[in-house]
Amino acid sequence: MVNMTPAALRKWLEGEDSQSVGMTSEGEKVTGKGDGEAVGHRMGERILELKAKKQADLDDDDYAAMRKVIGYVHRHIKQRPDGDISDTRWRKSLMNWGHDPLRD
Repeated sequence: MVNMTPAALRKWLEGEDSQSVGMTSEGEKVTGKGDGEAVGHRMGERILELKAKKQADLDDDDYAAMRKVIGYVHRHIKQRPDGDISDTRWRKSLMNWGHDPLRD
């Protein structure tokens, strides 16, 4: 489900758009960098950690994180809005989780 390269994901996560979407772990909507870190942004950082590990070094927490990413992406792909998705919060949120729907 992660279709972004580590370099593309790192660049995305460092940008303002990435830090301006999603929800915090407290359930607050993120609309700007000052609103706190979104769960998806944090997971994007975790994805980069996982991508850097050798398969033999993955543990149960790593596999749980991967299952969480798969579940999130599957659920949110089904919520695709109509029309051009290029600049939508929906796409930006998915990209925080390492999935760019324009690459499908």
